[in-house]
Amino acid sequence: MADTARARARAPSPHRSLPEEITIWEILVRLPPKSLLRCRAVCPAWRRATSTRDFLLAHHARQPTLPLLDDLSSIGYGGHSLDTIPIPFPLEHQAATGRLQSVVRFDDAYLRLFASCDGLLLLSMANGYLVLCNPATRQFARLPLRSGFIPLGMYPHSPTGTGEYRLLLYLSSSKLVPDAQAGYYILSVGSGQLPRHIGCRDVERLINTFGSVIFHGSLHWHRHNVIMVFDTTTELFREMSAPVAPGPANLFEMDGMLAASIFTDPTTSIDIWIAQDYANEVWAFKYRVNLPVAELTAQFGKINKRCCVVFASWDGHVLVLAKFGDWLLQVDMDGKLVASFHHRGVGPTQNRLKQSLVQHTFFPTLEGYVVNASPFI
Repeated sequence: MADTARARARAPSPHRSLPEEITIWEILVRLPPKSLLRCRAVCPAWRRATSTRDFLLAHHARQPTLPLLDDLSSIGYGGHSLDTIPIPFPLEHQAATGRLQSVVRFDDAYLRLFASCDGLLLLSMANGYLVLCNPATRQFARLPLRSGFIPLGMYPHSPTGTGEYRLLLYLSSSKLVPDAQAGYYILSVGSGQLPRHIGCRDVERLINTFGSVIFHGSLHWHRHNVIMVFDTTTELFREMSAPVAPGPANLFEMDGMLAASIFTDPTTSIDIWIAQDYANEVWAFKYRVNLPVAELTAQFGKINKRCCVVFASWDGHVLVLAKFGDWLLQVDMDGKLVASFHHRGVGPTQNRLKQSLVQHTFFPTLEGYVVNASPFI
């Protein structure tokens, strides 16, 4: 019996067969959040190592940026969910029929997604109040804002160096909030302070654009052949030239550059432009994606131009996400069908999710704070 005990002591534990540096910083750091949480149960050492802020930040940096889909199919049943598509799709270029992946499900049918940033989702409730949610940690809380403020974007305020997040808000009329003047406001999440008025700059409202994109520490919107830029450090607006092309642009990041997708034909082709020299506002044509409309229409139904989104998926690959009737389709840059998803009531959004297990100190300070409880399903 003693010999057996000594033999067991000499035998390497399965989870110690690799150096800790490789196990923690090369393997565990690349796992999806749910898988990482399960691995924490293996041993106390893994739990301690994967709970530090440095590790969680590194883990967040290695997560893919997923396109968020608004799933309205369950609203009639008292629920609402946000989904994504699997990236990379396991049967790429085989026109496979796949299944969407649920990111988060709520028992509140009227939560509306406004913005996303660093794994955090900003949503509004039916009564107009805004809430923050982290799907990975299942944290949820209400922000101290009266209805009437319209969120234009959410961003980390880097100069503070404290993990502070801020919201850029717009108030169209003082009638909505009697003791406030119309214009733009900043809310520091978890500060306990009221939104701070930053002026009534004479720019056209941004609420009817495709949504904001964070790039180089600034929020960007495309509006009437001009890109409005909000510097999140100085918290000032400026204008930037846009690609000389007809129609509104959908901004996104591709290969570390600001990119724009623009319909050149009402339904059949999309041009991709990149800010080749961002500092000097020089744009260059990159791709033209010709959609196989006749083929897709015959198979899936009528195309809805407004539901098409171009997004950077992984390793620089770009796919078009298109809505055809009850079908959601992935099309590659050559105009070939990659995958199809039959799911009634699902539509693409301009928001992306890069999941994060980083703990934020502001969550417990907010009203109605819950973890893994309603409204989560």
